[in-house]
Parts: sequence; C-alpha cells; structure tokens
Amino acid sequence: MNVRMTIPTVALAATVLVTPAIAAGEAGATGVPMTLSQAIERALAKNQGLVVGREALVSTGEGVTAAKGAYDPLLEVDGGYSRTTPPVNSAFSGAPEGSLAPTDESFDASASVRQLLGTGGELTVRASAMRTTTDGAFTFLSPSYDTAVGVELRQPLLRGRAIDGARLTLRVADAEHRRAAASLRAEVSETVAAVERAYWNLVSAREEVGVREEAVRLADEQLEQTRIRIRNGASPETEEAQPRAELERRRGELLAAREAVSRLENSLKLLILGDDDPDLWSRSIVPTENPEVSPIDVDVPAEVDRALAARPELAAADAVLERRAQEKRYARNQVRPALDAVASYDRYGLSGSLNPNLTSIPGLEVTVPPKLEGAFGQSLSVLGDGDFDDARVGVVLSVPLRNRAARAAARAAESAERSAGAQKAAVRNGVRAEVLDAAAAVRTAYQRFEAARAESESARVQLDAERDRFAVGLSTNFLVLTRQNDLSRARLDEISARTDYRIARAELARSTGSLLEDRGIEVEGAAR
Repeated sequence: MNVRMTIPTVALAATVLVTPAIAAGEAGATGVPMTLSQAIERALAKNQGLVVGREALVSTGEGVTAAKGAYDPLLEVDGGYSRTTPPVNSAFSGAPEGSLAPTDESFDASASVRQLLGTGGELTVRASAMRTTTDGAFTFLSPSYDTAVGVELRQPLLRGRAIDGARLTLRVADAEHRRAAASLRAEVSETVAAVERAYWNLVSAREEVGVREEAVRLADEQLEQTRIRIRNGASPETEEAQPRAELERRRGELLAAREAVSRLENSLKLLILGDDDPDLWSRSIVPTENPEVSPIDVDVPAEVDRALAARPELAAADAVLERRAQEKRYARNQVRPALDAVASYDRYGLSGSLNPNLTSIPGLEVTVPPKLEGAFGQSLSVLGDGDFDDARVGVVLSVPLRNRAARAAARAAESAERSAGAQKAAVRNGVRAEVLDAAAAVRTAYQRFEAARAESESARVQLDAERDRFAVGLSTNFLVLTRQNDLSRARLDEISARTDYRIARAELARSTGSLLEDRGIEVEGAAR
C-alpha cells in the first residue's frame, strides 16, 4: 500500500491573529515551520495504525492468491519395482518345475494431472506404463509391456454444483481482501482528519497565546498610565492595585496558554513523528497556515447520498455481509444429497515377446501376433490404434441420513448473515447521523464566526473609546480593564469559531467519504 498526495493550495485567512514577528522568531530559533499538507504526509508515513492496515491488506491479498491455488493443476508421478511370488491354490499354478508358484517381476510408472474446475467438478488425465517378466507357464508374453492413457470427469449435480469448498474459500478471501482495503481507507481518512484537528487546534492555541500576550501588554500599559496619574496627583496610590492584579492574572493566563500550545504540539507530534525523528521531538512545530473561513452551501440530502456511496466503513460492512452470504449459501448446499456424474475413457496398449516358459497345447503352435510383438514402442502403437479401450458413464449418489450437522451449520450461517445485515444497517444510520451533525456544525460554526468577528470589531471600538475617556479623567481602571477583557474574550471567541469551522469542514468531508479525494490522497491497492 502506497499513499500518494497531491499538495492542495490552502488559502490564508484574511485576519491573522498571531503576529508574523512572533512566528518568524520561534521558527528561526527552535521551531519547525510546517504546512498542513506536510503534517499529513508525515502522518501517513509514520502512523503505526496504517502500517497494521497495510500489512493486513497484503496478508488478505495473499489469501486470495492462496485460495486461487486450489485451481492449480496437480501433477502426481510415481514409479517402482516389485517382485512377487504369491502362493497359488490351484493344480494349474504355472510354476516352473520344482517351484510352488511362479515369480513375477515388474517395473511400473504412472503419472496423472488433476484439475479442479470452476463448476465444482474435477478433471483427471492419467497415463501408465509397466514392464513385466515372469517364469509362469501360463503367461503368454514375457517380457510384456503394458501402457494405458485415460481421462475422467467427475461433476457434482446437487451438492457442490453451485458452490463448493474451493469456491467458498476464494469468495471469502476476496471479501476479506475488500474489507481490509476498505478498513485501510477508513484508517487513512481517520488519520488525516485527526491530523487536521490537531493542526488547527495548535493554530488556535498559538493564536490564543498572541491574544494573551496582547492582553498582558494592554494591562501593562494601563498600569503605567495609572502610575503616571498617581505621580501627577490625579489618582490615589491605591488605584495602582487593580491594574497590577489584572496584569498578574493575565500573565497567569498567558502561561497556561503557552502550556496548552506545548500539549497540543505533543498531540500533533504523536500523529506525525516516529522513532526516527528524535531531533523533531525536542523542537516546536510552527504551523504556517491559518484556517480559511468562506461560506459554503451544504446540500444535506446530496451529502448523505454521497456518504452512503463512498464511506469505506460501508464498503467494509458490504464485504462482511457478502462473506456471510457465501457461507450461508455453502452451508445450505451441504444439506443436499451428493449426486455426482462420472465419465471416463481409457485406452490400453500391449506388446512383448513370447514367454520361453510358456506351456503350449499339444498340436497347437503358439506364436505372437505381429501387432503385439515388440517393446514399449509397439505397445504405444497398439494404444494409439484404439483397439483396446474402456468407456464408462455413471452416477454416484450419497444421501446422509438425518444430516443434523449440516442442517445446524446452515441455521448458524443464516443467523450470521442476519447479524451482518443488522450491523450494516447500523453503520448506514451512523453515517447518516455523522453527515447531519457535520453539516449542522459547519453551518453553526460559520454563524458563530460572523457573530464573533462583529463582536471583536465592536469590542475594539469600545476599548478605544474607553481609553480616550480614561485619558481625560472620565473613566476608571475598572472600566478600561473590563473593555480589554471584553476584547480578549471576543477575539478568543473568533479564534474558536474559526477553528471550529475549519475542523467542521474537515469532518464533513470525512463523514461524506470525500476527505481523501479533496486532499488529493490516493491509497494504492485499496481502491473502492
């Protein structure tokens, strides 16, 4: 399994909440600048779950090859030497004088090729040859050369005709391969979605650090202005307490935000780094992209239909259901009686020399017919003439009485198929719910972003006005600091909504099964 990516162009958002100087400074010192596409590429190369899925796909692919091996022709060759002197319970044993039985010696060889057919039948082609010598008095030829060739076809008519063990194994292996391929696609999609969530959450956390840093700067400015007022006698010394306390509180929030960045960096590193990246584990990751916010129209019924056609989880459920259906079909077939049609045809050849120990009938001259006189070559010639053959056509019936084992297996297979069907229905309903949730999340996140952006702009205007009033003595520290907190909260809401919108877009693509296609990712060997 190879994962290929075409790097899509990701537009930057118009509003960048992290100052370029901060990002550039961190990247230049210890940070590693990284685009979303680069993070995804690293994850697809390092993720251990994908390694397991890839190996499962390879294993099931070899299982299909192994199942096809049942249709490989089987060649069997044997040969041997035998010497026999069997006792003969007859007054005409043909044994040489002084012996109780004749002795036969033979060299034989045979070969056959068997081929399993796609119809459940079996075709066998066979050939044999044997050289025999004897000292028996009643054997006409010694040495004699026997040859034979034949073919036999056995075809099931009831049990094994529609499906047999070999076809079941092949179909089950194919279903398992398709399930593994779909599972791998699902794992890749989940990995990409997880990387996108981690990436955008890290972007959001770093932007929050920027907001917290600005809040600290504003509080510090407010404290300095208050000190100036105190030195000028315009405010009492106690007035310094409030902006100082607020400054320390915001510094605490800034430290917490930086810790959150570190934690989210580690979460992303878990997805994209491996044991062979020791230097990157100790360095910070600096995302170079910001989430784009642009409205989209979501045709929910069309997206649901798309998901039901494209989600790999449904393809995996289809593969399981297909396997159960084939197992049920095979189990039902095993309940039937076995009725096999058998047809065979054989030809024989014979040649040799007159047995010197032959006992002839008085007054009758015994000679070897010219057609039979000779060695193996002559025997093959006789075989080719076809004067000696054997043709047979028949049927073989096998009826298991009661057959409880097969009937129980059939009922169990039917139950397994119904269970697989229920599981597929549950997956389909889950897919529908995921698409509906994702579509609602996209719509809500965009509305939240629009509201938060307007609130942020309004909070900025209100803060500027409050600071102007404070400068002429018409406002207080409490009101200015409150307006600063309102601005920070509005900007954090805007960041959160913007991040949620981008994550919701990715989740919508994942839930409809289009995430890999949208990101230009192709999973080779795991096509739908």
